[in-house]
Amino acid sequence: MLKCTALWQKLAPLARASSSLCRHHVRRKVLKCDKMVPVIPKALMSSGAPGSAGDNAAYFMIVGAAFLGGGIYMYSTLSQDKKRYQDRLNEISSRSVQHSEDASATPHTPAAVSAPVLESTPGELKTDPSSTESDAAVSLPEVPPHAPYLLIGGGTAAFAAARSIRARDPGARVLIVTDESDLPYMRPPLSKELWFSDDPSVIDTLRFKQWNGKERSIYFQPPSFYVSPRELSEVENGGVAVLTGKKVVHMDVRGNKVRLNDDTEISYDKCLIATGGVPRNLQVLERAGAAVAQHTTLFRKIEDFRCLEKISREVKSMTIVGGGFLGSELACALGRKAKETGLEVIQMFPEKGNMGKVLPEYLSNWTTNKVRKEGVNVMTEAVVKHVSFQDGKVEIKLKDGRVVKTDHIVAAVGLEPSVELAKSAGLEVDSDLGGYRVNSELQARSNIWVAGDAACFYDIRLGRRRVEHHDHAVVSGRLAGENMTGASKPYWHQSMFWSDLGPDVGYEAIGIVDSSLPTVGVFAKATPKDTPKAATEESGTGIRSESETEAVASDEAAASTSPPRIPQQGEDYGKGVIFYVRDKVVVGIILWNVFNRMPIARKIIKDGEEHADLNEVAKLFNIHED
Repeated sequence: MLKCTALWQKLAPLARASSSLCRHHVRRKVLKCDKMVPVIPKALMSSGAPGSAGDNAAYFMIVGAAFLGGGIYMYSTLSQDKKRYQDRLNEISSRSVQHSEDASATPHTPAAVSAPVLESTPGELKTDPSSTESDAAVSLPEVPPHAPYLLIGGGTAAFAAARSIRARDPGARVLIVTDESDLPYMRPPLSKELWFSDDPSVIDTLRFKQWNGKERSIYFQPPSFYVSPRELSEVENGGVAVLTGKKVVHMDVRGNKVRLNDDTEISYDKCLIATGGVPRNLQVLERAGAAVAQHTTLFRKIEDFRCLEKISREVKSMTIVGGGFLGSELACALGRKAKETGLEVIQMFPEKGNMGKVLPEYLSNWTTNKVRKEGVNVMTEAVVKHVSFQDGKVEIKLKDGRVVKTDHIVAAVGLEPSVELAKSAGLEVDSDLGGYRVNSELQARSNIWVAGDAACFYDIRLGRRRVEHHDHAVVSGRLAGENMTGASKPYWHQSMFWSDLGPDVGYEAIGIVDSSLPTVGVFAKATPKDTPKAATEESGTGIRSESETEAVASDEAAASTSPPRIPQQGEDYGKGVIFYVRDKVVVGIILWNVFNRMPIARKIIKDGEEHADLNEVAKLFNIHED
């Protein structure tokens, strides 16, 4: 007991001094942010006689024990951390091994899922720089599950809508779904300029020279313009993606989603139906059997052009059934080619002349003679009664008893709008004109629009219509795209259409052009610059509608000082203007070999005024200025 008391008397002053030292250190170090407290002289830490070394030994023992305890604690903590770290590495390694075993056990797992093994030196981790990008690409589905703007169809209307959407919403993500294998392209060159190309590889390159001599591709944009459908949801600032070889077979309007032919589903916020149409066929050809079907082409797509171009170099005779725009264009194109190869080209149709449903009779007869001069055997008032395949030839029997034997048939008898989605989507189809019925804003439902050949729209000037022409696809697609972004604009900007019977004769038309309507034609003598070739050389473009739709007619047009003259039957209709009248109002206009005047024609139809003398109206087009 006495020993403990003596020990306490020695240690108590030391403990009090140490405690004071610690409090003093904390006050200066923490509260005042001062420097480290200087070491106290040994003499002040002793409670015994000056110079005693016993107290110092006890002090060093206490401090050493504290350091020893701290070291033991740190060692224990680090050991446990190291063990947990090693356990975590083992867990990750076991997962990788298990994933590799699963991948090797699954025969249909893509090879890109497992990263390639690379050699590495000891202490160095070597990775494949492209493994991260590959893993990211594999993780994204081929078909995006959602598209803010979904466009069904890959034709002109869909592309025009995509361009319009991106113009109004620069960050928009647009997905085009098409059952064709090609990116969006223009169809008019398939029956026009491509046939006049001197390049033997044109069927592969699809590049052609316009009438003005400039070369261009049939595609609206190169592949670099589009983003991958897989990356559409991830790409910065959005973009336009095209999903080729896929067809929408079902629409869930309430659920805002569609189902593809591979059972993949895509949800959407806004949807455009621009499915266009499929070529019609004559029932007599459909009933003729498989042999006739193998020798028949329904002309519409790039594959049809490639197939027909190849056939035209292998057969001796070819017959085109149809006298409308497509049939007459193909007849002239093949007729020009026949002069070089000796191919016999026959064109037959039930009308009295080429484009008899559009042109007045006198102009239709003149056009028929023009086509004949191109080397085509034109057979008018020809109604096909029976078709068969005998002795390696297709035999066509007409209603009036005439018989034609040919190697191949091209059916160009119109277009049937694609409305397969109407049933599942609950959309209305027009019983008279065909196509999806939409309002003047091209809207079928609250978030569904229709454009192009498949749209039966309400024209606020001319009533309900359905149009099957390139420029209408451009105009309606552009309007639908604007309205999908909230523009709420009605259809009033009249689309135009044009047809070229080779580089020397062409016309542009607008509105309702029906030969059953009363017409007034005013003509003048043509000059060398009054041809499609000269017009494209002046405008710099082969697709005239893409440039003319941006023009605006002025309120005042210079009137010609020479009075227009109505030609007599049999005269040469070099150039002129044909007015189509309904209830004393002009509802349609054809500019015959008159180019770059369409804004004036558009303004006349838009005004909708009655005209007592259309000869005076014809002066606005300055057809006698030369």
